[in-house]
Amino acid sequence: MKIALFVNDIEAEEPRYATTRLAMTAADRGHEVWYIGTGDFEYTADERLAARARRAPTNKRKREAFIEALSADEPEPIDVECLDVLFLRNDPAVDFVDRPWAQSAGVIFGELAADRGVLVVNNPAGLSKATNKLYFQQFPQKLRPATLITRDPASVRDFVDQHERHAVLKPLQGSGGQNVFLIRPDDGPNLAQMIDAVSRDGYIVAQEYLPAAAEGDVRMFLIDGQPLALGDEYAAFRRVRKGEDMRSNMHAGGTAEPAKVDDTMLAIAEACRPRLIQDGMFFVGLDIVGDKLVEVNVFSPGGLNILHGLTGVNFAVPLVEALERKVAFRDEDPNGLSNAELATL
Repeated sequence: MKIALFVNDIEAEEPRYATTRLAMTAADRGHEVWYIGTGDFEYTADERLAARARRAPTNKRKREAFIEALSADEPEPIDVECLDVLFLRNDPAVDFVDRPWAQSAGVIFGELAADRGVLVVNNPAGLSKATNKLYFQQFPQKLRPATLITRDPASVRDFVDQHERHAVLKPLQGSGGQNVFLIRPDDGPNLAQMIDAVSRDGYIVAQEYLPAAAEGDVRMFLIDGQPLALGDEYAAFRRVRKGEDMRSNMHAGGTAEPAKVDDTMLAIAEACRPRLIQDGMFFVGLDIVGDKLVEVNVFSPGGLNILHGLTGVNFAVPLVEALERKVAFRDEDPNGLSNAELATL
């Protein structure tokens, strides 16, 4: 299998990234693995889809050595149409400020690749719906905290008042815990400044505060709309906030602990499944607080190395095995399924 991993910037890849584990696992299984950055695609004058790509090393057993060798490699031209799989692993939010042109590159060129018979995951047409947090509102209402999306400061203040001045404010576009604020009852004098800070990034998401957030959140991974598991071990971990910081994600200094997947979490995953299948979302991370879903991560969900450290299980193996099965099925019946259908088969 010939697989390319599409990332924001190859030079910025790190050993701790889930993409690194995916690449090394695929290479260990004998596959030809390439990295493509957001600025590396090329639509040629003779209407071919190509890219300047770097081949992943096959002789590095340590993640640090793998990334060092990858960064030292020289890009070379490849025919994207000859790929079996294009795995879109970029995070558009990373390019929101400095490289807005790069945000949609994966979706645009991914759709071209899918039209030419390459299996593209997650499905680019589905990803185009999910470029901001409004995608979250398409999941069942019973799963979601009460939410307001607006740029009107007065509406935000009313929402906060309705929830006893206990709410969360965050930008509609963004990730990594940037400009996320917990509003407490005694934060009245600072509320205007918080609203102003979030609104600089565009629309404001105001969300009811969930008391269970004090215990952190659980990142639970799904594959083909189903919980990712090996035997009795689910791919899930709890992210616990640091000190008084209400953000529990790793970028904000949160720490990871083992998580027990219970019936409530499984029910949330099952309720999400129809939408994820419809949109062709192969690999997804659900963030769960108590009995509520707080985020659906369809762009580059991370944490596979964290899981390996906590459980000793390499959950990249079933991911790569699933891609192998999909490619084999496509090759047997190349005109049978759309990319969205094949992505979650």
